[in-house]
Amino acid sequence: MIIEILKRSLIGIAFGALYTFIALTIMKFNHIEGSVAEVWNHMLASFVLGIYFGLSSFIYEKDQWSPLKATLIHFFLSIAIYFFIAIPIGWIPLDFKFIILGVVLIIVIYGLYWTGYYLYFKRVEVSMNEHFQKKE
Repeated sequence: MIIEILKRSLIGIAFGALYTFIALTIMKFNHIEGSVAEVWNHMLASFVLGIYFGLSSFIYEKDQWSPLKATLIHFFLSIAIYFFIAIPIGWIPLDFKFIILGVVLIIVIYGLYWTGYYLYFKRVEVSMNEHFQKKE
């Protein structure tokens, strides 16, 4: 179990590093300067979010929960943790309209990911059913 936690955490950190690199690349080509302390804070926040999303996949492995319950818990926990990190670090200003905009964007992005995974697993399901039907 500890190995799995470390593995998922490292994968999350890798995604956080990738997003940080993308942000730094945008900053570089737009000639935006940032201090080392500022970059370090944002990178740390990206790593923490990456670790959260890496570990949050354990939510879906709870056999007692329906897929809907697991998705809703993951969704609301993700929003809470994102805002807990994003507001103090300055990604989202502490202003009602920006918080609402942030929630809407998270819903859209989450919905796109959810739809993508749903379609992918539906395709896998159809493929597996076809494979088993051929065997019979």
